[in-house]
Amino acid sequence: MPASNCSYGLRELLGKVLKRNTKRIDQSSGNEITEMESVTKKDRISNLPWDVLDGILVRLPLKEVVRTSILSSRWRHKWTGISQFVIDDKCIPRWISDKVARWELIMEILRQVQLHHTGPIEKFKLAAYCRPDHSDLDQWIHYLTNKGLKEFILQEFDTIKRFNLPFCLFSCPLLNRLELFGCRIKPSSEAIGFKSLANLHLNEVCVTGGMLECLVLNSPVLERLTLLNIDHQIVLRIGNANLKYLKVDSNFDDIYLENSPSLASVDIGLRVRVIPLYFGSEEGNLNRVIGCLHAIKKLTLSSAMLAFLGNNDIPDKLPTLLRHLSVLELKDVRLDSLIEVLVCVCIFRSAPNLEELHLSVADTTEYSRPAADFLITKLSNHYFEKLKVAKIRAVQNVQNETIFIQLLLAHSPLLKRMTIVHYGSRFLPTEALEQSVPASKDVEIFNLCV
Repeated sequence: MPASNCSYGLRELLGKVLKRNTKRIDQSSGNEITEMESVTKKDRISNLPWDVLDGILVRLPLKEVVRTSILSSRWRHKWTGISQFVIDDKCIPRWISDKVARWELIMEILRQVQLHHTGPIEKFKLAAYCRPDHSDLDQWIHYLTNKGLKEFILQEFDTIKRFNLPFCLFSCPLLNRLELFGCRIKPSSEAIGFKSLANLHLNEVCVTGGMLECLVLNSPVLERLTLLNIDHQIVLRIGNANLKYLKVDSNFDDIYLENSPSLASVDIGLRVRVIPLYFGSEEGNLNRVIGCLHAIKKLTLSSAMLAFLGNNDIPDKLPTLLRHLSVLELKDVRLDSLIEVLVCVCIFRSAPNLEELHLSVADTTEYSRPAADFLITKLSNHYFEKLKVAKIRAVQNVQNETIFIQLLLAHSPLLKRMTIVHYGSRFLPTEALEQSVPASKDVEIFNLCV
């Protein structure tokens, strides 16, 4: 593309973004005026205040922002001054497939920023598949810590070994969001934490149980915590009075949540189907882990986690009811496993205000007389008084599934929608559903096959 045509295209793009996203207030009259109605011959874009121009540029892909350097000599290094840098696969030509070469191109961008940038860098995100040089990454993180950093995000890249996260990152007083991948958290001091951190996301990170506990505890405004594929099995002690959201998809030895009273959404996926080492007291895992979630509104559990919760004592009902729980999702449940059925029924009976139930059935489910008898015995006198939506996935027309679906229909007086999704050819016949008289006159039943 000729330079003149490219320049016009960029100006037109900037003008459109400006019209859509920016307005200013006339300070003298207090009247709201539109900053730009159309792109005119006068270079009004270049003369905009920097905070307005920065607000426009950060809404564009970084590749397009870099292209503004050809507009004129005034724009040559203007792109390096923006407050947010999102480096993803769109910044790299498709023909560059070598992971090392991709990182070298990224480093050229970062070197230009270091040479010419003035002002704060509030957000940095690396989401390009590459193979970073750890010394380069370390030096870049040191540079960012003096730029007023608020969001630092490292997403999945090709990694050979874990790199040590520079301890200087813990000295960023404004850091609000931290997302890490492929690193080792091993600071030189036990006094770690972030006074402004609200969102912490760790993926394939090497951290000790004690270090993670300290990090969570010493981040007083932390609201969201995500732990994915944590290196090594550790004991997860999640204690933070402000924490509202927790997602765990990893292996672990044990988990403690009793010191996080504000948790409203919890999603725990235990990856390996083995019972972890038991560190608790004589109290069962179910009551110890779930029974303390008094503020819980949405709960998601995997099949392996159900097996873990079934270790030791499983009560008919938790001592303290989960009165705020309205959405329950159970993944890959083995309805032929008496332990998993016991755990499911206990949670059902402990959630009097449940409104939505999403349950997927494990593909190994077979008929089990003990599990089926328990379902009939315990749910025959239990009503899902507030349930409005139910979705059962991966149904294979096994008797345990049919029994559960029939009981659910017969004991949910407010049910509005029941969706049954089959995978494969083992379709649940309509006759099986007709054997149960729905408690709700308004229920719609969708029997689907995908």
